[in-house]
Amino acid sequence: SDGSIRLHQMTSEHPLMQWNDSTKGQPIIALQWALTRPAVFFALDASSNIYIWDLLENDLLPVAKQTIPSEKVVTMTLLGEPEKANGLLGIVLAKESGQIDIQYVKKKWALP
Repeated sequence: SDGSIRLHQMTSEHPLMQWNDSTKGQPIIALQWALTRPAVFFALDASSNIYIWDLLENDLLPVAKQTIPSEKVVTMTLLGEPEKANGLLGIVLAKESGQIDIQYVKKKWALP
């Protein structure tokens, strides 16, 4: 609820990594690992900002931020085929009006 993200190992209650205030205090409403690249995850905050984290490139800050300005995004999920090496990865965004948008991710964050 405060924008903090914690990375846990299943065998420990203490986080391996913790990023405080990663969204400048905005609550995170969705977070998902990339299906095609294990070191990448995406976070959606309550202000319709999508943060892309690539832990191999930078483990302190997100590598990119994209604001969806048209209307509020209420949730997101990712789509892709992890068994294929084509690097196709998409973000499905559900907007407050009920509209669904699919946006494709740059290959540098999608390739295995």
